[in-house]
Amino acid sequence: MSVLQVSAGSSELVRAAATLVLFLHISAGSIGLLSGAAALIFRKGSRLHRIAGKLFVGAMLTMSAIGASVAPFLPVPERATVVAGVVTFYLVLTAWMTVRRKAGGAGPFDIGVLFVSLGITVASATFIWMASHSPTGTLDGQPRQAFYLFLIIGAIAAVGDIRLILRRGIAGAERIARHLWRMCAALFIAAASLFLGQQQVFPASLRGSPWLFVPEIVVVALLLFWLCRVFYNSTYKRVVSG
Repeated sequence: MSVLQVSAGSSELVRAAATLVLFLHISAGSIGLLSGAAALIFRKGSRLHRIAGKLFVGAMLTMSAIGASVAPFLPVPERATVVAGVVTFYLVLTAWMTVRRKAGGAGPFDIGVLFVSLGITVASATFIWMASHSPTGTLDGQPRQAFYLFLIIGAIAAVGDIRLILRRGIAGAERIARHLWRMCAALFIAAASLFLGQQQVFPASLRGSPWLFVPEIVVVALLLFWLCRVFYNSTYKRVVSG
């Protein structure tokens, strides 16, 4: 969503609103990427980590909400962007709530987000089917492969939501791991959306370059590193961090 077009006959107010929305989307995305990277680097539970985490949550919720809301009204509606926005919003919100709430217990919120993760899974599978049966093999200009990531994330998240509800909450290392992978998955989507999905904003020499895959690889590597720390460090097994 690097360009938000309005009709030539639109009023100045509409043009100003479109500019503001685009500015907020890009600014929130930039803050989200920077604060997310900082949160991954800083020691978990430290003051700097909490500050970076709060910035990340606010920025990512803003960016994803705008993306999901505006995408259907673009000159060419982008259902992939809608799904990406909903997935990102869901991941960040549930990751944040995981550490904000007391360990253990499950309530209406957890049941509600389960329906969201199931909806993401069903919608992604439906869009893959629609793209596969399209004469062009695409949906809104996107190949069916664009929805595979959301299908996988939605399915994994739904299993995690069901497990949390059936166990009536989680604690310790599992609680922190749920927070970690959901935050990192959201950061991965944001990084991929910029570095791979918006390559036109980079110099021509970088477009199509393998270097644009580096941020995504780094996010995955740091996620694996911290998951290992969580599950193999006795401190994380005993402490429930907020």
